[in-house]
Amino acid sequence: MRFANPRYENEEVTYEDVFLFQDYFEGNSRLDDVSIIPTSFFGTSIPIVSANMNAVTGKRLAETLARYGGLGVLPQDMDISVMKRIVASIKSAPVKFDTPITVTLKNNVRDALGILYKRSHLCVIGVDEMYRPIGIFKEKDLLEIDQFTCLGELRKPPLVTAPEDISWEDAYNLMEHEGISSLPIINNKWVLVGILTKKNVIRWGIYTPNIGSDGKLSAAVALGINNFQEKARAMINMGVEIFVLDTAHGYQKKMIEAIKSFRKEFGNKITLIAGNVITEKATHDLIKAWANGVKVGIGPGAMCTTRMKTGVGRPQFSAVYHCSQEAKKLGGFVWADGGIRAPRDVCLALAAGASHVMVGSLFAGTYESTGDIHYDGDGAMYKENYGMASGKAVNLRTNILSPFEQAKRALFQEGISTSRIYLRKGWEGVGDVIDECMTGLRSSMTYVGARNLNEFHEKAIIGVQTSAGFHEGTPHGKVIQ
Repeated sequence: MRFANPRYENEEVTYEDVFLFQDYFEGNSRLDDVSIIPTSFFGTSIPIVSANMNAVTGKRLAETLARYGGLGVLPQDMDISVMKRIVASIKSAPVKFDTPITVTLKNNVRDALGILYKRSHLCVIGVDEMYRPIGIFKEKDLLEIDQFTCLGELRKPPLVTAPEDISWEDAYNLMEHEGISSLPIINNKWVLVGILTKKNVIRWGIYTPNIGSDGKLSAAVALGINNFQEKARAMINMGVEIFVLDTAHGYQKKMIEAIKSFRKEFGNKITLIAGNVITEKATHDLIKAWANGVKVGIGPGAMCTTRMKTGVGRPQFSAVYHCSQEAKKLGGFVWADGGIRAPRDVCLALAAGASHVMVGSLFAGTYESTGDIHYDGDGAMYKENYGMASGKAVNLRTNILSPFEQAKRALFQEGISTSRIYLRKGWEGVGDVIDECMTGLRSSMTYVGARNLNEFHEKAIIGVQTSAGFHEGTPHGKVIQ
């Protein structure tokens, strides 16, 4: 990557300040002639990881993201028993199909509506005591019906199912022929094993799942830098192969000691990312301590108030660019953590040299994120999001301490405790967010003339623009009636 004007090399700029220049592309197809497989390979086939935030990543999001080739990072605040249950759920989830939401026909409409929006296929499947599907209910079947009506009393259309060895094309054609959008998948004993939608059939013909060495969906786990050994050992025993040592100020003595302690106890086969940092020196020292990569970003996240409170931070494009240069010298990599508001930001972070981009708020407003659906006064759906250094997160992290100790730690809050993240039309599911970002990335790579992410970084020519230049590139036309 180079700046079109060399004098900007050492300026501090963020995503809105910069743009990519067009160049010649020799390929024919954005889909067939462009590879978006990350340069630092640990199973991912797309360069997207989820933020290890309580309001973002849980079992549903991590599982779904892994199916599309990304990586979910479970937050460090989880109790070890909860984390074991979540990792077990991810590891037992089907690789080829989405996990169905199930009820019995003895459940009522209220029960079904309470879980309907947990996954983006937006339907629940009625099963018998042998877990065999006997009915499917979508939103339109449940609204405007007394919520205490037993599901067994509702009229159900004939149930269409398919065997688990069905091809993607045959599954799509079957749904087209039957006029349905969701297809329950069964094994040879008629037991429900998954569900397909038309969108997922197309996606899973494009994306490659992120599978661990155990042949199951992969997930990463975030750890604090204190007393992490028991949790790490338990997670490794369950098949977790990627860990993130995570603290807001990642360049400190305790982080270096934590990296060395982790390596001493668990060896070098586990992938370890440490952060957060924003300087070349910090990147150098963490990788030299034996982290495989670093997480880059202080203050760019939507829920973060660190820069406003402390004055510490760095514009994110420059932070990623300079840290990635240092990481590559040492055979490491960086994750760009924070500041992703649109697909263009993903493209720019990767052009700057990141191997992966960490997404938080865009995922927080999806069906699969951890939060519950709420409704505003106009009936619009939203979820609550909060920063990991906010008062809410600090309270959750310190609830085992005495009230006095909790009160002391409450003084050091740096983040928004509650924010509404609305479910945006066309972005409601994890798959929707991935589609928007990855189709944007593929197009960006063709504009730059790159066939893979290495070339994308090497060929990227960056320009610096005014705020008016950025605004010019946003949709800003007015429709005249």
